[in-house]
Amino acid sequence: MQSKNKTVVRSMDILNLFLTHSKLSFNEIVQFSGIPKTSVYRMVMSLEEMGLLDKDEDGKYSLGLLFLQFGHLVAERLDIRQVALPIMQKLHDEVGEAVNLIVQDGKEAIYIEKLDTKQPVRLYTAIGRRTPLYAGACSRVILAFMPHHEQEEYLDEIELKPIASGTITDKEKLRLLLKESQETGYTVSYSELENYTSAIAAPIFNHKGEVTAGISIAGLDVNYQEEKLPELVKKVKSAAQEISKKLGYIQPM
Repeated sequence: MQSKNKTVVRSMDILNLFLTHSKLSFNEIVQFSGIPKTSVYRMVMSLEEMGLLDKDEDGKYSLGLLFLQFGHLVAERLDIRQVALPIMQKLHDEVGEAVNLIVQDGKEAIYIEKLDTKQPVRLYTAIGRRTPLYAGACSRVILAFMPHHEQEEYLDEIELKPIASGTITDKEKLRLLLKESQETGYTVSYSELENYTSAIAAPIFNHKGEVTAGISIAGLDVNYQEEKLPELVKKVKSAAQEISKKLGYIQPM
């Protein structure tokens, strides 16, 4: 019994290291904990198996997804940009389009990460740039999945001003598009923020099941014709689901 208690205490010593370090290599865990390497190895393997630790592609450990289901500790420490960037890069490599990550900021959305398109095209998007929630696929996908009463409050208060030739300025049409996005799980926009450009976006959810961000691909509208949409939509939704999962979201069965 004493041996088991000692193992539990040492395991907690290892987990406590991650309260001050977001990521640690195996050797760093050994160094900082002062526990013999063979013991650390056994405990780290057990903690990883239980979902209490997670190992990335570089072999570094961080607190696992199980903590997200228990509370806010890991959620508050997770930087969504760091979580999303490898998945955004993979999506970017697959489609060759610009990839954007946005979050809500009041009645606007703000771009917090971006990978540029490989094509010489001017896009509205840039890190730090703001856009109204009603305009553009990435912004509107957040509006579509926010709580209904918040959505209606926003629609009651906002004036839909044109930004580009395709900006939605009719509230009933906007409501129909929002309902459609809720049913399909994605949003498409054409020339809403910049003429002759299009985007496809999907929502990202946190461990509480709340929409916390949006991810989109964007580029020339010629690349977003109807016959090309199904495959692009599939890739964007898959990326959004992967990021959501890493944030602790458990998709309903």
